[in-house]
Amino acid sequence: MPLGTVYPSESHISYDPRTGVAIRQVTSFAANHHHPFYYIPAYDDSGKRLFFVSHRTGEPQIFFEDEPGGNLVQISHRPDLNEWSCHPSWDGRYAYYTAGNAAWRVDIEAMREEQVATFGGMPIRQPGMVGASMGTTSLSTDNRWWCVYVKAKYQFQMHIIDVPTGQDTVILECDTIAHPQFHPDDASLLRYAGPHDQRIWTIHRDGSNNRLVYHRDAEKKEWIVHETWLPGTREIISSNWPHGVMAVNIDSGAVRWIVRTNAWHPMVNRAGTQLVADTTNPDVGLILCDPHQECGPVESLCDSNASSLGSHWQSDHCPYDDGSVEVYAPQHTHPHPNFSPDGRRVVFTSDQSGWAQVYEVVIPIK
Repeated sequence: MPLGTVYPSESHISYDPRTGVAIRQVTSFAANHHHPFYYIPAYDDSGKRLFFVSHRTGEPQIFFEDEPGGNLVQISHRPDLNEWSCHPSWDGRYAYYTAGNAAWRVDIEAMREEQVATFGGMPIRQPGMVGASMGTTSLSTDNRWWCVYVKAKYQFQMHIIDVPTGQDTVILECDTIAHPQFHPDDASLLRYAGPHDQRIWTIHRDGSNNRLVYHRDAEKKEWIVHETWLPGTREIISSNWPHGVMAVNIDSGAVRWIVRTNAWHPMVNRAGTQLVADTTNPDVGLILCDPHQECGPVESLCDSNASSLGSHWQSDHCPYDDGSVEVYAPQHTHPHPNFSPDGRRVVFTSDQSGWAQVYEVVIPIK
């Protein structure tokens, strides 16, 4: 279907039988759906547009829900879309994504696709389901800088695109680059993921000061995974799977524990005052806590009832330390919770119906 195709609302409300909170199912069509990756915004700054990927046309395409409970609008029409690259602009004017061997955006008001950069003859996304194979991208909160990583021959390249001018600069080449993210308060600073044994890195936007900021305990086979910035600080939050969530100060190297439970994909609201995470092995639903407290109280938000596939997550240490791992972990089976801009709602994905659908839950006011 062409850009701008409008579908009627599929929204309906149910209630979590355990916590009693209202859960709004955003999509209902018999196909797989998911919102952007857990640390990438699913909403524009106004909170009126909720972005997601739908396979209802037979191929993954980008959509948004126009106002909560409103119509669904298709904004991409490509056979080669990298579905995990989607990043809405913070002001809601564009949606950025990669497809084939190029980087694109769609002007949502004009419903016009625009090429932002091209990366030669190699397709951007590599085979696989996790890490570097996902092809996630990051847009700075001032909407100026876009970070895209690509595989070039035997190494990955990190590209920084100056969106207004189109200037594309390679700032880093190394063996592994995954899940880059601009600091929400500083567009000159990014974090990214390296290999499992040297996971948390930071780099300046000009390519300087590339450094490993957390040295894991190799004897314990620590599994450091699923990072995000804590807004208003110089800390990176990460799951130390399955033992809990920790925060690492990138300047001092100081480490503190936020929660000691099996929090899987931790994400923080834009004010930096609340953390949400999904859980698995065991799945006790979505949980909330204060990211500034050390092992403070944990609240239950709701059950996701997602299948959360990936047998390697059953390990009590990093399985990659034991040798090569054959991973089967379809990402649309993972909840990946994230906050709305005002921090009052949480979006997540669940395949509880047999198809992955997008859901939204309102956080109860205390």
